[in-house]
Amino acid sequence: MFPARVRAGAPLALVILALSGCSSAWGCTDTTAERGEAGVRVQVEDTSGRLLGVTAEVVDWRLEPHPQVPSDGDQVHYRYRFDGADEMSLPAVDACAVDEERVALGCQTVYSAEAIGPVGDLTGDDWLAVEHPEQVAEVLLIPNDQSYDGRTCEQDVKDGGGPHPPEPAGVGDQL
Repeated sequence: MFPARVRAGAPLALVILALSGCSSAWGCTDTTAERGEAGVRVQVEDTSGRLLGVTAEVVDWRLEPHPQVPSDGDQVHYRYRFDGADEMSLPAVDACAVDEERVALGCQTVYSAEAIGPVGDLTGDDWLAVEHPEQVAEVLLIPNDQSYDGRTCEQDVKDGGGPHPPEPAGVGDQL
């Protein structure tokens, strides 16, 4: 089999591997943030729930045909604003068209980096296609910053892990 010298050194080798981070998934853990309370105006928070000093707000919304595909009928056209965002904090939040019971009819992630305006007051507009636009009661934002896309333990055991934003909101989610 193995000489006694090799067998005696095996436990030491395992300890060295474990301390160096080259062990299996023992040291890698993923955590997912809780989804925050959706609203028309929200304080954006990171994966630990800490406020980033950025406010995201739905300025207005309306149902109208998209100018590039008017034959598709009404869609949700909404305007949004990020107050306090700058080059160092470019958060992204989920925007959802919801019905009267706050059930999501359509959602997408809105990036402050895609908005325009003076530093600290970025505005933009976007469209949400929903199956039943007549059911839309309002457009809400979810406060969790979706801009962080870190590696998971499953993707990279050695360098992955840590806090992650909640799964993006989708059709049928109760907000």
